[in-house]
Amino acid sequence: MIAAIWRLAAPFALLSMIAGTAGAQSFPAKPITLIVPFAPGASADAIARIVGKEMSQQLGQPVVVDNKPGAGGALGLMAVTRAPADGYTIGLGATGAIAVNPHLPDAPPLNPKRDLYPIGKLADIPLVVAASASAGYGNLQALLADAKANPGRISYATPGQYTSQHLSGELLAKMGNVSLSAVPYRGSGPAVTDLLGGVVPVAVVDLTSAYPHIKAGKLVALGVTSATRSKVAPELPTIAEGGVKGYAAPAWMGLFASAKTPADVRTKLSEALQKALASPDVQQQITNLAAEPAYMDSQAFSQFIAGESKKWADLISRMPPPAK
Repeated sequence: MIAAIWRLAAPFALLSMIAGTAGAQSFPAKPITLIVPFAPGASADAIARIVGKEMSQQLGQPVVVDNKPGAGGALGLMAVTRAPADGYTIGLGATGAIAVNPHLPDAPPLNPKRDLYPIGKLADIPLVVAASASAGYGNLQALLADAKANPGRISYATPGQYTSQHLSGELLAKMGNVSLSAVPYRGSGPAVTDLLGGVVPVAVVDLTSAYPHIKAGKLVALGVTSATRSKVAPELPTIAEGGVKGYAAPAWMGLFASAKTPADVRTKLSEALQKALASPDVQQQITNLAAEPAYMDSQAFSQFIAGESKKWADLISRMPPPAK
């Protein structure tokens, strides 16, 4: 009886296997949606469009950007997890949503480690600790000396609470053994405006916002937060070079798919991203946005994220709760 049932079922099982294999081999057979969890016109949006356009050439199908800002970059990634896990919906993820938000009070309901698959790392976003010309800090050590002499009285502007810039400042205070007071603004633009006006003596902001004023001599760069000097502004020292040994707080972004995406589809997406970022033209376009191409494959990116997540979790656990 069982043998008879198997003889009847076997052809259908074989057809199902063939159909599944053919479906995987044909990926992609339609346009792919790339969800960007930031507003149109932001540097992250521009980078996603550059990379998506090149990936479409590799995959033979359009990669269409869909902006879904909100929840610190987590809203768009949650949309990725709710979409069918077939590789046709992928998302851009940055430091905040992937490595910071999961450790915050009232965090959005997103577990990146469980819910997302890291296709690969795209780029690093240089951040800089800058001082107003009126503050009198010629270098990082001058700031640290003043902060030690005046505990808690030196403030620094950030684009917002728990942003990469804010946490980079908190890490500087911790590793520099000083007390600094963070002042959250609504973005890097307003923070730089008050920095230029001398309203705040120091700010931690993205290099894109501050660099023109640094070159004009209106702001003083005390150090970039990355482990190595920025390719965009190689003349600027790192925080580690300024005397805080071992300091590294890069901001970064990468591409993600649903964790349940089939392995062969993941591979095709990862290969397309690798080839896209290998293009000198793509690299130059990203550099023109004051960002740095920094490709990592899925495995290396996963390990990198684990280290970043632990670093920020440890720091956040030691921070006082935000004032209400």
